[in-house]
Amino acid sequence: MSVPQESVGSGPAAGARHRTVAGPAGPLHLVEQGDGPLVLLVHGFPESWYSWRHQLPALAAAGYRAVAADVRGYGRSCRPDDPAAYRMRELVADNLALVRESGAGTAVVVGHDWGSNIAAASALLHPEVFRAVGLLSVPYAPPGGPRPGEVFAGMGGPEEFYVSYFQRPGRAEAEIEPDVRGWLAGFFAALSADTMPGPDAPDPHFVSRAAGGTLRERFPRGVRPSWLSEADLDFYAGEFERTGLTGALNRYRNMDRDWAELAPFAGRPLEQPALFVGGARDASTTWMAEAIDAFPATLPGLVSAHLLEGCGHWVQQERAEEVNGLLTSWLDSLPSN
Repeated sequence: MSVPQESVGSGPAAGARHRTVAGPAGPLHLVEQGDGPLVLLVHGFPESWYSWRHQLPALAAAGYRAVAADVRGYGRSCRPDDPAAYRMRELVADNLALVRESGAGTAVVVGHDWGSNIAAASALLHPEVFRAVGLLSVPYAPPGGPRPGEVFAGMGGPEEFYVSYFQRPGRAEAEIEPDVRGWLAGFFAALSADTMPGPDAPDPHFVSRAAGGTLRERFPRGVRPSWLSEADLDFYAGEFERTGLTGALNRYRNMDRDWAELAPFAGRPLEQPALFVGGARDASTTWMAEAIDAFPATLPGLVSAHLLEGCGHWVQQERAEEVNGLLTSWLDSLPSN
């Protein structure tokens, strides 16, 4: 079942169409623009379909049907109460439902941040549906290896890694939800190339283990990234003020479940044509440099990989035109359905 909604009349993604479709756990909200081969865009944390506002019209103009959905737990999509409902296999099932409801048999899937992991898992588990995969910011690393919870717990020494901090139910919510807008502004600034803390400042990916330690205390203050307008920040803040953060944070609380459930795919490469785009100043690309070096084995179908100089974590927003060009060139190079 598909429930049509309004078109966006002005601003970013003007003319895009909003719809709500049936997903395995409840409604999934999507925004789509254009006609042609389907390109499914999957956002990360703490974002929404709106993170793809610059890509929707660009891909539509290039002859593609671009669909950006609110991932389960975000925006106007369903928010199940059970934390286990946010494990990777469930999110892959949502992507399958989005392709089915679109009427297309196959899709190219492109993800950013957590969306990169979701896109990779979708391509890994269902290569018959997801014919190509684009990964932004977070490189592909095959399932397997040590249990993630143990790895993250051992990072940071006297400090706590943000992933471990997010994994304890209610803890991050207590920090963020009293001032969602202020927290988001600081988090976006902390990971943006033009506003991130200098190399001598405390790392915003870690939390002091002292009582009351927070991520917020390490965020830049009084600055806003050039890519983030007041209206953009208002949109993101408004969505999370309405929904809370638990649905979004539950993704972090399923990493050990994912590790166990995806064990049969340990070490498996992605065979489909692939694209990687990351920011050279993003911790995701520096911490995971070995994963990038391993692309010849893990992404044998890689068409091209790009590290954008002077770019942070929010690549498709920080460098929208450049990313749009890379995406459309890659899409144009793919075999037709």
